[in-house]
Amino acid sequence: QVQLVVSGGGLVQAGSSLTLSCAASGFTFGNYAMAWFRQAPGKEREFVGVSRANGRIVYADSVKGRFTISRDNAENTVYLQMDSLEPEDTAVYYCARGGIVYDIARAQDTRMYQYWGQGTQVTVSS
Repeated sequence: QVQLVVSGGGLVQAGSSLTLSCAASGFTFGNYAMAWFRQAPGKEREFVGVSRANGRIVYADSVKGRFTISRDNAENTVYLQMDSLEPEDTAVYYCARGGIVYDIARAQDTRMYQYWGQGTQVTVSS
C-alpha cells in the first residue's frame, strides 16, 4: 500500500529554519513526482513546490529563494528545507505523490496528485 509519512514540523521563531521529511513506501519512488502543499486555517490547500523524478523542481512564487525541495531516491524520501520562515508560512504542510500520468504544467493542481501524507503543523511566531 502507498504510504507517505510526514515529519519535522514544529514551532519556530520568524527567521528560523525547519526541514520537513516525507518518507514514502509502497511504490517505486523514483518514478513519481513528489510535491509539497500547505494549508493555513480558513484557506484552501496551496501548492508549495514539486520535484520530478528527473530532478526538475518547480516552486510557488511565495517560497522561491527561501524553500528548497530535494529528494533521495535511494531512501524514498523527499525533503522540504524552509529557511527565513515568516509568520505567513504557518500552515499544515502535506506531501503528495503525482499520478502515473503527470503534467508539470499543472503542478499546482491538487487533482494531479493521487496520494497524500497526513500533514505536519508548522507554526512561525513573530
